[in-house]
Amino acid sequence: MIRYDLRGFGRSALPEETRYRHHDDLRALLDWLGIPSAALLGHSTGGSIALDFAVSHPEAVHALVLFGAIAHGYEFSPDFAAAMQAIYASAQAEEGIAAAKMLWLRLLAFQPEDPGAEDELHRMVADYSGWHWLNADPVLPREPPALQHLDIIRRPILTLLGERDVPECHRIAAMVDQAVPAAEHVALAGLGHMANLEAPARFNDAVLAFLTRFARDPGSPGPA
Repeated sequence: MIRYDLRGFGRSALPEETRYRHHDDLRALLDWLGIPSAALLGHSTGGSIALDFAVSHPEAVHALVLFGAIAHGYEFSPDFAAAMQAIYASAQAEEGIAAAKMLWLRLLAFQPEDPGAEDELHRMVADYSGWHWLNADPVLPREPPALQHLDIIRRPILTLLGERDVPECHRIAAMVDQAVPAAEHVALAGLGHMANLEAPARFNDAVLAFLTRFARDPGSPGPA
């Protein structure tokens, strides 16, 4: 399994002035690692990147898991858009980054089964610099949006989310399920946007059940 940090997150450097696209970064990483085809799993914003990549490079994806995914080109509801705008406004006001992080955490419908999950989530959020709330990110979206070309995807897709995830993620999953004949759907009962932290065993079981059946590329020795 390979996991990487997007620009400005974790141990990756902050974005510079040069324009870039997240799915191009993913393509460059796979090329550098010598991986011609992989099973992709993307969560939330990571789901939008995985979807952009799958539409841009369908030959390089042999299975796709979209977990609580958002998608470029989707028009958010006024309520959700207002909630996100409040986070940005809070970060840039006197309340600052700490208050913005608390607003963001309230959106997650977090119901952990793992006793240490809440502490782990708060630790990760505390480590985030808040750079994207205070600066203009030079990232470019995919044009045209992947949602307009879901018919390109011929590989199996699992749309996975917590039953209590935000309505936007449920709507996006339904759009993918309707447009992609090979799509499967799993909603994890009682969980929210961070189901992988809330109930890791149930999350892993759902992902591995799907990948066991579909992740092996006939042209490769096994899933990447």
